[in-house]
Amino acid sequence: MMSGSKAGLTTHTFHPNPMLHTQPWIFSARFDLGFILAPALLVTLAALAWPLLGRAPDEIPAALWLVLVVGVDVSHVYSTLFRTYLDRAELGARPLLYTLTPLLAWAGGCLLYWCGSLIFWRVLAYAAVFHFVRQQYGFMMIYGRRERSLPAFCRRLDKAAIYGATVYPLIWWHCHARQFNWFVDGDFLQLDLPLLSRLAGVAYAAVLLAYAAKEIWLWRGGHGFNLPRNLLLAGTAASWFIGIILFDNDLIFTGTNVIAHGIPYIALIWGYGRNQTQLQGLTRNSFLTPWIARLFSWQAVPFYIGALFLLAFMEEGLWDGFVWREHASLFGAFQALPSWSDSANLIWLAPLLAMPQATHYILDAFIWRMQTRDTNWKRILFLQNPGRP
Repeated sequence: MMSGSKAGLTTHTFHPNPMLHTQPWIFSARFDLGFILAPALLVTLAALAWPLLGRAPDEIPAALWLVLVVGVDVSHVYSTLFRTYLDRAELGARPLLYTLTPLLAWAGGCLLYWCGSLIFWRVLAYAAVFHFVRQQYGFMMIYGRRERSLPAFCRRLDKAAIYGATVYPLIWWHCHARQFNWFVDGDFLQLDLPLLSRLAGVAYAAVLLAYAAKEIWLWRGGHGFNLPRNLLLAGTAASWFIGIILFDNDLIFTGTNVIAHGIPYIALIWGYGRNQTQLQGLTRNSFLTPWIARLFSWQAVPFYIGALFLLAFMEEGLWDGFVWREHASLFGAFQALPSWSDSANLIWLAPLLAMPQATHYILDAFIWRMQTRDTNWKRILFLQNPGRP
């Protein structure tokens, strides 16, 4: 994250550009632009520039895999802990949700794996896809939270545009074989329906045109220009289209997919924790232990990232030692574990190792709901950008 002063969260009262000052940021212009909106746009530019520097490798180099998969993708799963299980107030508000979710996720996973390993991975893959799509939708709704007085068709077009930016590439993927997968080979269904992808493309183009016309109408009508909402849509549309449709390369897909999703989520949790600490104080906050609050300062960002990376590294080491055996150079100590890749033990082991991920998918559908009656989390999230939530 940003180094140096605390300007990213505490100087929200001053913006050299009046347009930036009036925008519906979550935290601040600098923070949102740097860590929530820029990742998708920057990784897209990197993907487009890669062919100019040489052909992208067919396989992801081990060091880059460690950064992308462990350092971003798996790490973002564990960042949810700071919003849920490490917060006494949140645990007390919904004890059944936090007790039953991991247990049901593991039991359901065992049942799916008993039906077949591909069934297990296919259900998990589609759950992950749903989670990725809904995150972009959630950010879109957050950045449009002050536009509820606009005509209803404006919000409907916003929803259609963000869903189109994510669902259209997925439809195309289902209708055209790709050299990459979400988790394992064959986890996505393959449909021999090229006409479906063409029709989806036409519908998506129509939605984008209607969205652009709506934005021009709002601008000319004096409603201003919602910069973060439009940057979010642009980054989502570009990264999903380029990562899935334009290129057929595992590295480019993984990079655009993981960075555009994981970094904003890690930043969102950190910003939320920072606001929570400022609101409640270092010693009387609701975290399980006081030292957790100290992670949410600029000086402690390396420790926050390091804690997430350590948890992610442990999980991936167990996967590699027990199941995959693909990265011995990275997880040498875990190679002493017995290989159960063809064992009946995987019926309970694979769902157990996947439980943090499945729990993250489920909980994320509850903890950020804008329609919830519990507005305390919204008060914390928008602490630095007050106004109508």
